Amino acid sequence: MRGRLIPRNWVNFKNWFRAKGRRLLSTSLLILGILLGSWLLINTVRLQVVASEPVDVFFVLGGGIDREIYVAQLAKQHPEVRVLISQGSEDPCILLIFQREQAPIRQVWLEKCADSTFDNFYFNIPILKQWGVRKVKLITSSSHLPRSQWMAQILLGAHGIWVETDIASHQGTPGNRESVLKGGLDISRSLVWAVVSQVVQPRCLKLVPLSAVDLEAWRNSGFRCERQQELKLE
Repeated sequence: MRGRLIPRNWVNFKNWFRAKGRRLLSTSLLILGILLGSWLLINTVRLQVVASEPVDVFFVLGGGIDREIYVAQLAKQHPEVRVLISQGSEDPCILLIFQREQAPIRQVWLEKCADSTFDNFYFNIPILKQWGVRKVKLITSSSHLPRSQWMAQILLGAHGIWVETDIASHQGTPGNRESVLKGGLDISRSLVWAVVSQVVQPRCLKLVPLSAVDLEAWRNSGFRCERQQELKLE
């Protein structure tokens, strides 16, 4: 049985439509490439400009009390710089650290939303942008590198924020273990989020000023800090 003949006009239309679609796709990709290239160039120039500016924020990735001791010492030396601690130790322990170091607490903020290194940036990029931050000093430990540094440079750099990395010495066994797989996954989703976060701005509703921490209430609850020999609520 002979198949039904397809009208020549229909064949011509299909060929025209395919050619038109390919041209449209090529043009769209070209325009997207030009826009992306322009954005990368402008952002790179902007980053180079702010690289020589003073640090706006000491940004601490939670994961060890050593990092909070270190940033308290920095805050004492640079009281004009804001401190943002992402999911660090319990609030009263951080307050005690700052009191022991005689460091100012007026510009110290505790972000309590993050549950991972990726979350450290996911929730805090909108905060840093709201503050108008152009340069941060990223504080972490050597056990957290180079993954956290790469993520910071990708995610914060995508928003025109220059990153300096500072290492706080760590005593004991690190709580986290770095691996090629973990690093690869975090870097991959950071590249995606660097683009998406230009339009999506998650909000953390648990941003606590250190000056608002009620030490007396924590004392009454019987809470104990890490390194009790150094940090006591009594």
